Amino acid sequence: MAGVSSEDKARIAPLAPMDRAQQVSEALSGFISRENLRAGDRLPTERELMEALGVGRSTIREVIRRFQALGVMETRKGSGTYLLKPISAGTIHMPLTLDALDLRDALMQTLEVRRGIEVEAATVAARRRTAADIEIIEEKLDVMERVHLSKGTSGPEDLAFHLAIYDATHNPLFRQLLEQMREAFERFWSRPFDRPDFARRSFPYHRTLFNAIAAQDTEAARRETLKILDVVEEDIKEMSQ
Repeated sequence: MAGVSSEDKARIAPLAPMDRAQQVSEALSGFISRENLRAGDRLPTERELMEALGVGRSTIREVIRRFQALGVMETRKGSGTYLLKPISAGTIHMPLTLDALDLRDALMQTLEVRRGIEVEAATVAARRRTAADIEIIEEKLDVMERVHLSKGTSGPEDLAFHLAIYDATHNPLFRQLLEQMREAFERFWSRPFDRPDFARRSFPYHRTLFNAIAAQDTEAARRETLKILDVVEEDIKEMSQ
């Protein structure tokens, strides 16, 4: 397996202060393409990437997690991070585009996609979840509930809860799809209509969704997911009038 020399590392230029994670993703995928690294090749260490790119450890780890979610990298404890598939800047990140100028239309279009994916993910998770999965999902839910009760909203915590459900499907394509769609989704779903109470009524259904998955009740998981998304749709229609 090929290693990376000091000369190779020097070819990754320091970054300007912009979107660090996105820049690191593009720099690393470009480096992999230029060096013609193959599946099985070991990548630079976290420290090497930090020094070469001039960013912090948390940014490097965030990018590595993104690549892992896409199924193109693997971190082996005590050994390093390895490439699972050849990638390039053009193939690793193909953001979805949504040109809707009207916020209501954009939200409704993304909701249609979310409904199909999230309902299926919940039913699959209910069928396949392990005891360890349930512990993780409940941990994320507990955090979400604490934040929601204290602040009245829980955007990042809500996402973490749903990501844990995706992981419980044991089908990496669910998380990979979400990673590809996140940029398009977040553009429209960050505090829609500038209303902190958007979809607040869906909050109790997250606990009932968890209960359905824990009970391995696939129909209930489907039903509770639809309740969450139905509330979202109702709020879109009401707040866009």
